[in-house]
Amino acid sequence: MSEITGVTFPVPKKYIPRFFKDGKTVFIKPATVFKELRSGMKLVFYQSHEDTGYIGEATIKRIVINDDPLAFFETFGDVVFLTREEVEAYVQNQKRWQGVRVRKGEAKKRAWMALELEDIRPYGKVRKPEQFVPVGGRYLRE
Repeated sequence: MSEITGVTFPVPKKYIPRFFKDGKTVFIKPATVFKELRSGMKLVFYQSHEDTGYIGEATIKRIVINDDPLAFFETFGDVVFLTREEVEAYVQNQKRWQGVRVRKGEAKKRAWMALELEDIRPYGKVRKPEQFVPVGGRYLRE
């Protein structure tokens, strides 16, 4: 199998300028497609919702996993691409849609990941991916 060089995750179009224009450098989401990621690999931004496709990339500087997504604001401050309020609303929304994954009488809590980024750069035009990019993301391979 080919070597993993990075990852791509869908990001709604309305949030993309936060990386390229507003100076946000930390991407957070529920932890999916992360076990093979390493510092120095690439994150390719897949713009979702409209004008879909690869819109830019960055180099992963650091990967942090935490059960509490609000803890990333203590670690990284205001460079997280979502606001604290947006994260709180997302977490509340997820609780409503949570499946019946029960272990020892408790719903299993999903960890969150933060990717601290550097060398964030837009492509200039949207590039269509060769493969579908699912909500959970997908590894990029050479």
